[in-house]
Amino acid sequence: MLAAIPFPDISPEIFSVTLFGATFALRWYAVSYIVGIAIGYRMISAALKRPALWRGEPPVAPARLEDYLTYIVIGVIAGGRLGYCFFYQPGYYLTHPLEIPAIWTGGMSFHGGFVGVVLAVILFARRNAVSLGSMADVTALAATPAIFLVRIANFINDELWGRPTDLPWGVVFPSAAAQDCPGVVGLCARHPSQLYESALEGLVLGALLLFLVYLRGALKFPWLITGVFCAGYAFVRFMLEFVRQPDAQFRGTDNPLGWALDLGDWGLTMGQCLSLPMFVFGVSLIVLSRRT
Repeated sequence: MLAAIPFPDISPEIFSVTLFGATFALRWYAVSYIVGIAIGYRMISAALKRPALWRGEPPVAPARLEDYLTYIVIGVIAGGRLGYCFFYQPGYYLTHPLEIPAIWTGGMSFHGGFVGVVLAVILFARRNAVSLGSMADVTALAATPAIFLVRIANFINDELWGRPTDLPWGVVFPSAAAQDCPGVVGLCARHPSQLYESALEGLVLGALLLFLVYLRGALKFPWLITGVFCAGYAFVRFMLEFVRQPDAQFRGTDNPLGWALDLGDWGLTMGQCLSLPMFVFGVSLIVLSRRT
């Protein structure tokens, strides 16, 4: 290891209290979801209050956003948890079904949360007779702050770290320090892949969506923002999987790189497998929106 950045001494818990023998902790991971959803709520409200951004009237009145928020929260939590259980550890959770609701033990999938939000948007739009494409667009616009904050929380939690690297910004993660890196003597530095994702999936993609909405009038073309979000996120995630360490359950002696699909020299990680259909879906929505 030529150079590395030591892992910052930040506790995953903001504070904890013990009451009647039970300990309750407020963690950065939970706060990242809460704050991210709150920021997204404000972004949707601001967009709905500006009729000039839309072709005609906004799809829904700002006063109805509280009901919509309930749909989104349920979709994120239920979809994210079920996605993790059945995309990443189906064998374990099929034999331990009572542990599926135990979200406090960790384990959320972005792609599962994405599916949950899609279903929530469809259900809300049908029940309230509003434009599905426009509701999907404002939801996609508001998703990036939560992605940014959750990836920062992943870094603080010392999880989802990257593959070994000798780059000067490699980080020695405490939970990964004991793992051997081929050809490396001493501590193993790894890519801070959580920070890469936070910057690209959160900040850069979020800035692009805001540019399209407020400077290019993208909300006047239903499904365009949704398509750009899906294609943009999927592309970034697919590329970053090359520097992100595969999940432990996909790292075996017969499959050392953790490929989810063995396609010879073109193997794909689970994250890449889930991102490919998302990318195709996003591009299809962009084409559909422009043609319409």
